[in-house]
Amino acid sequence: MMSAIPPSLHRWFQVHGIIDLILGVPLLLFPQVVLGLLGLPAMEAVTARLVGAALLGIGGASLYCRRKGKESYSVLLKLKIIWSGSALLGLFLSLLGGASTRLGIAVIIFALFFTVWVYYQVRLSK
Repeated sequence: MMSAIPPSLHRWFQVHGIIDLILGVPLLLFPQVVLGLLGLPAMEAVTARLVGAALLGIGGASLYCRRKGKESYSVLLKLKIIWSGSALLGLFLSLLGGASTRLGIAVIIFALFFTVWVYYQVRLSK
């Protein structure tokens, strides 16, 4: 098993944490404004705020755990894989159901992060 956390994974955790905070805070506080700026149809504020809260939780954990040990990284990577994978499934189902094709950008972002997290989970388990 790999004993050290790769420096690149530290950077990914920082980048992911910052992105999640940048998106999560406005979604939590001003969901309709954010959705409008993204050109997405307005949804109920509760749903958008829950997404914002999830982003804040995962992003905050990324920033908090970035200097922790391998066990913390492994647990958080599993969480990130489940979150990004289930988000991808939800986005695909929404697109199939006729949602705005602007969600394609979110699909690309979640697919990128899903791939990164799976790569590092496999790498850490070696």
